[in-house]
Amino acid sequence: MNTLLSPEVKFWLNFFHPVLMWILLGVSIYALYLGIQWRRARTADGEKKKELLKGRYNVKHYQVGSVILALMVLGAIGAMAVTYINNGKLFVGPHLLAGLGMTGMIAISASLSPFMQKGQDWARYTHIVLNATILALFSWQAVSGVQIVQRIITKQ
Repeated sequence: MNTLLSPEVKFWLNFFHPVLMWILLGVSIYALYLGIQWRRARTADGEKKKELLKGRYNVKHYQVGSVILALMVLGAIGAMAVTYINNGKLFVGPHLLAGLGMTGMIAISASLSPFMQKGQDWARYTHIVLNATILALFSWQAVSGVQIVQRIITKQ
């Protein structure tokens, strides 16, 4: 497969993952906002609850989270594929390991949805802790990813 791609295509493939992940970082912050709003709606009383429920934050949070899950998994696989295509190997280091850990954590977090829908607090708290960890790692990944992109650009 390496010989089927021109050097220009192989070079530009390096940027698909970083752009996607920066977009996903922003979307993840939006998902956090939706999750907080849904929690406020669930715990509110009276008129405040009625008003917050109109926002349908639970549906939006679930939908946005599903998109994040799919794109994060595809982005992680795609990044490893592009790295292998361009270098013939993967570079096992903190960026790759944190990304793989995040991919596993987001799958576990999403798998808690049926339990949260049934009102299981342990699932909600686990979901929150996993996603807070993912968001912290995601922020660090953004910085270390920019450093990797800078190395790719200066290597050319």
